[in-house]
Amino acid sequence: MASLAHVLLLSCLATFCASTLQGDSLNYKPKALSSYLPRNYKKVLNTIDSCWRTESDWATNRRALADCAVGFGQAAIGGKCGKTYVVTTPDDDPTNPKPGTLRYGAIRTEPLWIIFARDMVITLENELMINSYKTIDGRGANVEITGGPCLKIEYVSHVIIHGISIHDCKPGKRGLVRSSPTHVGERRGADGDAIAISASSNIWIDHCYLARCMDGLIDVIHATTAVTISNNYFTEHDKVMLLGHNDKYTEDQVMKVTVVFNHFGPKLNQRMPRVRFGYAHVANNRYDKWQMYAIGGSAGSTIFSEGNYFIAPDISYAKEVTKREVYGGWKNWKWRSSKDVFMNDAYFVQSGYGRCAPRYSKAQSFTVSPGAMAPALTSDAGPLSCVVGEAC
Repeated sequence: MASLAHVLLLSCLATFCASTLQGDSLNYKPKALSSYLPRNYKKVLNTIDSCWRTESDWATNRRALADCAVGFGQAAIGGKCGKTYVVTTPDDDPTNPKPGTLRYGAIRTEPLWIIFARDMVITLENELMINSYKTIDGRGANVEITGGPCLKIEYVSHVIIHGISIHDCKPGKRGLVRSSPTHVGERRGADGDAIAISASSNIWIDHCYLARCMDGLIDVIHATTAVTISNNYFTEHDKVMLLGHNDKYTEDQVMKVTVVFNHFGPKLNQRMPRVRFGYAHVANNRYDKWQMYAIGGSAGSTIFSEGNYFIAPDISYAKEVTKREVYGGWKNWKWRSSKDVFMNDAYFVQSGYGRCAPRYSKAQSFTVSPGAMAPALTSDAGPLSCVVGEAC
């Protein structure tokens, strides 16, 4: 029979072991995100926002926005040279869209700057095919696309999507969908992405809210290039952003994407972004406690992480920012970190040799601030509450 001292010792050890499981202890309480942020930081208008947000006439001069993108998608003009089209109803018909609906404007062949007459929640009957030279501008209204298939940008160019909440997107059913006034084609059914971009160029996604979709939040695939993804707020999702289709599609080597001034908020798991084959400049973003990893890739991708603010999760095995989705042979991939800030034991595993900074043209280039500035630069990520007659 065990002695009383032995029994007490076993009891003490059991209590100690139980208290040290699950990371730290049963009494452990994760620190609030605010405790990892710079003290007394204030909102700062970033390069994109300072281009237009200080002007009170934004509602009568909406097209000025088209001159404000930076990075690889800087040349996207959307519907800058077209007429204004006003969405007056949330109704949707995928094969015979009526005037006043979002789909009717989005599929026109002529350039259009699309705005909204009032707040509305749009549930699409099937994926919305957006034609070239379109801007979907949600400023001045609370516009949500949710509860059904969402947006598809395919084989087109010069598309701007600004100030829209796109969330809880679902897969689409197989069926006929109109992509232009003269063409109706059978679609196999959307995967459930918020925004799926395929074989397109000169695309700018700015100040959107994206969350809780059945597939990805943003996919950029099949030789898409010249893309800027900026000022967006991402939250509550698993696979956030995929850049490049899969490891067999070498066509994605042409892909160049700028991911800048975004806030990757709570309850995100992975792919912020994941890059295959192509090049991504990931700059001045804020990352709040991912669950698996933040930035990943495969197939010889090139990633330049610059001036980001990484707050690691309270999970001991998920502190690494990076993940190579391959068992070996990645040491020559150019993955670099510069001016990044790492909080809560976050760390970035670099690789490769030589320079990997983006070779921007003069028009595309912008100054990347030190990572400590990223929380301030991303403080207004997501749709803005713009009031007519007042600066946003």
